[in-house]
Amino acid sequence: MLYNPSIETLPLAKLRQLQSERLRALVNRLYEKVPFYRQQFTVAGLMPGDIKGIEDLRRLPFTRKADLRDNYPYGMFATPMEEVRRIHASSGTTGKPTVVGYNQHDLGVFNEVVARSLVAAGARPGMRLHNAYGYGLFTGGLGMHGGATRLGMAVIPVSGGMTDRQLTILQDFSPEVICCTPSYAQTLAAECAKRGIDPATLSTRYAVLGAEPWTEAIRQQVEAGLQVSATNIYGLSEIMGPGVSQEDVDEKGTGSYIWEDHFFPEVVDRETGQPLPYGEEGVLVFTTLTKQTFPLLRYWTNDICSLHYDPNGKRTHIKMAAIKGRADDMLIIRGVNLFYTQVEEVIEQMDFLVPNYRLIVTREGTMDQVEVQVEVAPGLDAANPDLAAALSQKIKNTIGLSMKISLQAPGSIPGSEGGKLSRVEDRR
Repeated sequence: MLYNPSIETLPLAKLRQLQSERLRALVNRLYEKVPFYRQQFTVAGLMPGDIKGIEDLRRLPFTRKADLRDNYPYGMFATPMEEVRRIHASSGTTGKPTVVGYNQHDLGVFNEVVARSLVAAGARPGMRLHNAYGYGLFTGGLGMHGGATRLGMAVIPVSGGMTDRQLTILQDFSPEVICCTPSYAQTLAAECAKRGIDPATLSTRYAVLGAEPWTEAIRQQVEAGLQVSATNIYGLSEIMGPGVSQEDVDEKGTGSYIWEDHFFPEVVDRETGQPLPYGEEGVLVFTTLTKQTFPLLRYWTNDICSLHYDPNGKRTHIKMAAIKGRADDMLIIRGVNLFYTQVEEVIEQMDFLVPNYRLIVTREGTMDQVEVQVEVAPGLDAANPDLAAALSQKIKNTIGLSMKISLQAPGSIPGSEGGKLSRVEDRR
């Protein structure tokens, strides 16, 4: 089943034509309505009429998070405030929050792309959705709620945290679908095992997981621990929220479809900003083709991935590979670039470990050091030096760095309480 077959299977040539039409309308509106973009065009020596199609997009400058903060709170809005129907914002833990707005049209688009995503994940009208994303300024809870309602699902708005209540509702309310962060799905799976809850007795069959990078190891752990089929949903508040892209339940591991009739993606070199060919890894950049209140041109997401078209896929839309990490989260350890997901990929190859881990980064004198704290599988001795030596050697051979290994007993590393989980503690 496809939610919107005529769009999701649109031939690529017609998709490009649609994208070009929408881009031309977008640049005209931004030039007229948003002083920031008018100035950007002036600096670049461009007029809206110079952008004739999607192939001209690379002529435009990037928009970065600092630009959004410089225009806090509403300076980037392209519609009058009296037309705005919802406002969300980032946490603002590293500065002023990023404020995003939606008019009625935007909320309709939001609901539509989330509904598409839920169908790709296995959800169907009439099912119940256990929504364990947080409600509030974070876009996850309300975003998933609106899309599920649009699809015709019954939403159970549990929100995040309160694991006891989550497990009670999973048992008593019989939802077929759950959505939450992958780390919180790990927490729920671990709690089921700890409390003797047989996941086969739960009605939940599909898990829609997002808001943080995750790997096949976490998928396998969640699927085994909750007896679900788990897929990735991707989004970010600046572009829309959840529902920018979604993995298909029948095509797991091949990438997530980007709904590119609404969000045009590029992958660019992190140093030069030049667009990269399909399949090459770089920074993901989005242009919002249909948003009205908070549209963005070439927004630099900082997420690292690659793009490709799948000739064997159900849809003609492009796919993005799993997010490797964020450009600003990349660690440079003794001259080697390191993403924490690289360590996770090593952990998933070691059958004596489970992917509950964290990295502790310190500096001893002038040398940076990384300690890997990771749990052993149930029934194994965390003090066994042979296990630590095997992991240390595997990391050295795969990543090229020597790391201190600290094996932990099952359940000893703190898990998610419903929100995003930080895998790295940088103490430098």
